[in-house]
Amino acid sequence: MKDGGSRGYPWSARTQWDLTETPWAQQLARLRAVGAKLCDLTASNPTRCGFTYDARSILGPLSDPRALQYEPDPRGLRPAREAVCRYYLDHGAAVDPEQIFLTTGTSEAYSFLFRLLCDPGDEVLIGQPGYPLFGFLARLDDVGLVPYELFYDHGWHLDLEALRRRVTPRTRAIMIVHPNNPTGHFTQRGERAAIEALCRERRLALIVDEVFLDYSLDQGGESFATGSHSVPTFVLSGLSKVAALPQMKAAWIACFAEGEAQQRLEVISDTFLSLSAPIQCALPAWLSQRAALQGQIRDRLKGNLDSLDAILQRQKLVTRLAVEAGWYAVLRVPGLQSEEEMALALLLERRVAVHPGGFFGFSGQGWLVVSLLAPLEEFREGVEGICKQFNDH
Repeated sequence: MKDGGSRGYPWSARTQWDLTETPWAQQLARLRAVGAKLCDLTASNPTRCGFTYDARSILGPLSDPRALQYEPDPRGLRPAREAVCRYYLDHGAAVDPEQIFLTTGTSEAYSFLFRLLCDPGDEVLIGQPGYPLFGFLARLDDVGLVPYELFYDHGWHLDLEALRRRVTPRTRAIMIVHPNNPTGHFTQRGERAAIEALCRERRLALIVDEVFLDYSLDQGGESFATGSHSVPTFVLSGLSKVAALPQMKAAWIACFAEGEAQQRLEVISDTFLSLSAPIQCALPAWLSQRAALQGQIRDRLKGNLDSLDAILQRQKLVTRLAVEAGWYAVLRVPGLQSEEEMALALLLERRVAVHPGGFFGFSGQGWLVVSLLAPLEEFREGVEGICKQFNDH
């Protein structure tokens, strides 16, 4: 039997996803397959956005002879953890290497934390709009993700009472993405204090994803690694964004919790020991040279945001929301049709690829999300195409 007899097999319920592609996704794949010229404003992979990578400085550290020795450490090799601590010191936070747990990516870090904090059927609260990957990660660990709404009023804000109403006896943690993706807003000090107070009151942990922390477009936000930690707090980040090296698959958890939490997390990590020695040995060098690529990306983000604003000022139907950090901008457009239909029309009629807002959990119609990573000319052409699409109709 060619398919190994798999048809009709009772696969686990946690993997029963709807894998049907939307018409937009189907057309995008078709156009890419035939080599059509597109303005891709969905780009999220920095290695394909025209930035300059120094092959010698990036690949050279992988030849470190220390990687020939197998020295398993469930928290990760100490020199690598010390490098992460130096990264936090640059953000004004004193972190001990014993508080750092290295993982192969933030996805694995989330999985470790879900296993640490939750039993099957327990819940974790997460802000919406947000990144859709989290739902897949939680489902694979039999955890329920419960959204709490973020609202926009001259900037994004937390509705604390709405968050409080979401807490149930099965809630185990609150998740924050700081700055949020794709809205690009930082959690403010007052909001942090209020969330921590709620966590203390309801005995909840706090999970904070800071992968975009270094990409402020104005005044940077503070890392949750700074200050005191009155509740179990787990701060996540990694090389994918910090060093613009998603292919190297290295991330970490900074654990601000009592000894038992660290002991349990160490056992979880020790069970997998997934991060390779060459990557751990190279991590200090990659972190130390992160400024070069970050500078290129930050210039691109600011250049594209300036271009976006200049184009939007020439018309009135398309506007953008305030953004403080990150790699995306959120556009408000006339809600004359569903976002999926709008995105499909832009793709077929203007050859511009954008994310419909529903992909990130925006409520209602009239939201589009564009990446600020695209090359400057491609981005400008794409935004002009978006504006023409709505102003010509």
